Amino acid sequence: MQATKQAEVYYIGIESMTAPTSDDLKTASQTAVLSGLNPRTVKILLAQATVVDLEPGDALFRQGEDAAAFFIVIQGWIKLYRITPAGDEAVLHVLTKGESFAEAVAFAGGRYPATASAATDSRVVLIPAHHVMSCIREMPDIAIAMIASTSQHLHRLVQRVEQLSAQSGLQRVAEFLASLCPSMDGSCTISLPYDKSLIAGRLGLKPESLSRVFAKLRLVGVDVRASDVVVSEVAQLRSLVASDRIRARSAFHDRHLKDRRLASAPADLPSA
Repeated sequence: MQATKQAEVYYIGIESMTAPTSDDLKTASQTAVLSGLNPRTVKILLAQATVVDLEPGDALFRQGEDAAAFFIVIQGWIKLYRITPAGDEAVLHVLTKGESFAEAVAFAGGRYPATASAATDSRVVLIPAHHVMSCIREMPDIAIAMIASTSQHLHRLVQRVEQLSAQSGLQRVAEFLASLCPSMDGSCTISLPYDKSLIAGRLGLKPESLSRVFAKLRLVGVDVRASDVVVSEVAQLRSLVASDRIRARSAFHDRHLKDRRLASAPADLPSA
C-alpha cells in the first residue's frame, strides 16, 4: 500500500456532537451491520447515538487511542490510515455513505489500530462502545451482526491486497473510474470523489504515477480535467478492466501456485 506524507488532522471533541436526525437514523439502520437486526433492536442500539459534522482534515480518532465508539458514515468520505515508523501516511481504506467501521474494537475493546479523518465534508453517526456492550448482553444477535460485518471488512481487505499484488497501476485506476460511472455503456462525465493524492494512496500509487496513468487512459477515451473525468465510452473502459482483471488474476494465482510448489519441494531438488 502506497504511503503518502502524513497530513495534519484536527481532533473532533465531544462538544461537536449533536443528536441525529430521523434521516441520520434511517441511513444508519440500513447499513450492513444493522440491516439484519429487527427494528426494535436497532432502535435500542441507536438510542445513544450522536452525530458529528466534519470538515476535510478533521479526525474522528487517532491511531493508538482507546476505542470509545463505532461509526457509520451518513455523508461524505472518511479516510482510514496508519502512520508508518518513518512518519508517512499509509491509506488503508476510504469509506462513504452507509458504511460502518471500528465495530471490532468497539465490540472487543482495545485501541484503534488506525486514524480516521474526513477526506471531504462529512457527517458521521457515533455509537458509544459501552452502550454497544450493554446492548449485546441483552441482545446477543447484535454480536453476531458485528462479527459478520467484521468478516466482510476482512474479505474486502483480502481483495484489496490481491488487487495491489496482481494488478498494474493502469488496471487499478481503470477499475476505480469504472466503479464511478453510473451506466454500463455510453458516455458520461464523473467527478472525482476526493483529491488525487488520496486516490493515489488508496490505489497504492505515487501521485506522479497516477498522473502518468491518467495520460495513458486517454488512449481509451478517458480525459481527466481537474476534478472531472470525461469517459467517451464506458463499455470500452469496463472491457479494459474485465480483460486485464482476468489476466492479472491468472498471473497472481500462477505465481502463488509456483511458490507453494517450491515450498513443498524436497530440499535436495533444484528449484525451477
